[in-house]
Amino acid sequence: MATSIRTKQEPKVVVADAVARLRQTFDRGTTKPVAWRLRQLRALKQLLLERGGELERALATDLGKSGTEAQITEIGLLVGEIDHTLKHLKRWVRPRRVAVPLTLAPASASVVAEPVGVVLVIGPWNYPVQLCIGPVIGALAAGDAVLLKPSELAPATSAALARLLPEYLDDRAVAVVEGDAEVATALLAERFDHIFYTGGSAVGKVVARAAAEHLTPITLELGGKSPVYVDDTVDLADAARRIVWGKLMNAGQTCVAPDYLLATRSVADRLVPYLRDAIAALYGPNPADSADYGRIISDKHFARVSGLLDGLEPALGGGADASERYIAPTVVNGVDASASIMQEEIFGPILPILHVSGLEQAIAHIRAGEKPLALYVFSDDRATRKRFTRDTSSGALAFGVPAAHLLVPGLPFGGVGASGMGAYHGRHSFDTFSHAKAVFSKPLSPDTLSLVYPPFTEARDRIARLISKTGSTDDRRPWGARR
Repeated sequence: MATSIRTKQEPKVVVADAVARLRQTFDRGTTKPVAWRLRQLRALKQLLLERGGELERALATDLGKSGTEAQITEIGLLVGEIDHTLKHLKRWVRPRRVAVPLTLAPASASVVAEPVGVVLVIGPWNYPVQLCIGPVIGALAAGDAVLLKPSELAPATSAALARLLPEYLDDRAVAVVEGDAEVATALLAERFDHIFYTGGSAVGKVVARAAAEHLTPITLELGGKSPVYVDDTVDLADAARRIVWGKLMNAGQTCVAPDYLLATRSVADRLVPYLRDAIAALYGPNPADSADYGRIISDKHFARVSGLLDGLEPALGGGADASERYIAPTVVNGVDASASIMQEEIFGPILPILHVSGLEQAIAHIRAGEKPLALYVFSDDRATRKRFTRDTSSGALAFGVPAAHLLVPGLPFGGVGASGMGAYHGRHSFDTFSHAKAVFSKPLSPDTLSLVYPPFTEARDRIARLISKTGSTDDRRPWGARR
């Protein structure tokens, strides 16, 4: 069963011991057999199915998530990811044959996916089950030993993972460490073979600096301001329903949620009433009373998000209750590009609308900022879709719906530039936690050796002449003379 460690005292010592034990397990080859990997994945699926209720309650405590949302966006998504991995893993681990140039024939070449070793997964608080376990699925599939640190900002979920994982997974190869920044610092001081971090860019830079000390490869899943563009070629009522769904799940605390909307003034003014109707359809006339509408994770984040509305006049919503960490679904129509709400990722249930003159200005605005984790386009115009595909860069580009690309195991999930580096999900998770080792083989004989490179033929003839003349292969002439 997996090891759970609560590091209340001497985190450096406890962390170092955990890493050493994981490395010993990996060095013994425990995690490499495919049969072991499959057992761990099946056990992880069993955990999610048998103990999903406990995870639901933890998510409700930390984030006010309903059981339905917990199943759709966290637990059920992971079960689907595991099923996909179980179906394809035996094919993924097979050596992949590579063609050999005729000048090297006869020979064979292949790419072998080997486990990288001991990996560290640092999870976030906003989807504290999905974004902790998702990378672990890839690490186990690749045959690695794993140390998981859930976020202390979602304490109920962190405790649930620390309690449940040891009951199902191999404690020789999987450890869970709970703790705060001091524990994270102790972890980053250790040498790992890969570090996978999901969270904000500020901590991402800390992780990158620490990894550089050991030249450790990293995957950074960050975020940023993911825009959504809407034009008048689509049904605005349908667009509003999908935008509201993507924006407000988990009370807007989603890294791929639409962060702001770009539209002409005419489209924006017509869209706002549809957004109001969509909010009411999802959460009723008063979302504060809805069991399906979540809460902000902490008082600190509540103060930051609600503060972004200072000086703005919402077209919809705007209400807040600090005692409940509740912020109403809010739309601000016609914000200025220089407003503070446009300078940072919102990570809350507020949707600002920035008016643009049209497609050209929308693309120019997106290109002027950091590359987003996701970009959403609501347009039925083929030329418009082509322009966004060709002229913008983002971790993902989706037409007609936000966030749904996460549900496709075959698509890579990851950022570009400031929104992250590396990708995972499906085969991409397996590749992230594996090393692609080049394997080349050529028969060793004079006849085949001469085909490799012409000078070998010359060298063989020269050696034969030396032996016939002197009985020795010693040729002490300068290299230039020999040529």
